[in-house]
Amino acid sequence: MSRVLVTGAGGMLGRDLLAVLATRPDLKVTAATRAELDITDAEAVDAAVAGHDVVFNTAAWTDVDGAEQHEAAATAVNGDAVAHLARACAATGARLLHVSTDYVFPGDAGQPYAEDAPTDPVNAYGRSKLAGERAVARFLPETGYVVRTAWLYGAHGPNFVATMLRLAEQREQLDVVDDQQGQPTWSYALATQLVALADAALAGRAPAGVYHGTCSGRTTWYGLARATFTLAGLDPERVRPTTSDRFPRPAARPAYSVLGHDRWAAAGLPPLPDWRDTLSDAFDSPTPPAPWKVA
Repeated sequence: MSRVLVTGAGGMLGRDLLAVLATRPDLKVTAATRAELDITDAEAVDAAVAGHDVVFNTAAWTDVDGAEQHEAAATAVNGDAVAHLARACAATGARLLHVSTDYVFPGDAGQPYAEDAPTDPVNAYGRSKLAGERAVARFLPETGYVVRTAWLYGAHGPNFVATMLRLAEQREQLDVVDDQQGQPTWSYALATQLVALADAALAGRAPAGVYHGTCSGRTTWYGLARATFTLAGLDPERVRPTTSDRFPRPAARPAYSVLGHDRWAAAGLPPLPDWRDTLSDAFDSPTPPAPWKVA
């Protein structure tokens, strides 16, 4: 029986990961929420990792705008703490699956970013996450896995899909930016993919390194909002396109966050399906329940 540790177990992705792992009687799972494990505490991390075969790190500083004012604090969680986890895994032989972000890229490409494309973050959050990626590569060149994701939504936390439907109850029309491209990704689908990658890693079938855990295809926030309205039985014409300069934010956002998925073939796994299919699955799935559903 393999022993699995999930950090950040109280977050959106962490909770979905626990739901997927609960279907596996061959795994012994330890769930560590932020209150139960401070990953910035190296000694606590060493004690938590001991005895586990796989560590899923879903703990992170996720406040993108807040990172601009508190970059050192963001890097402590997204960079230094990941180094603690990587060193602990190196000492025990555990595999580490660390979740990263598309924000490590500058967002100025014209085609999907390959897993080995040059990184160049445009904001503090991206820099902090890149520090974590480098720690995994440094300490776990043979047993460390970085899975970049983007535009994540799910049943257990604040996200764009839920926000659109909440605003739909408050406003007749919504203006949504149409000049940022990306790949909406259901956290439950990503959790399933992470478990499949862990299985392949333990079996020796998955080479270490970077994988892109986003859904296939591409759209804009405007396109995602319209698709969300349609699935919820609302009139998508209530959503109007606008540009990013209408919504200035402290942190710059990449204009192009489309990732390539070629590396999954090396692990013998298919990439995640098209974002439209998984969004539909999210609305239809009873597990986990989707709080964004409307009658």
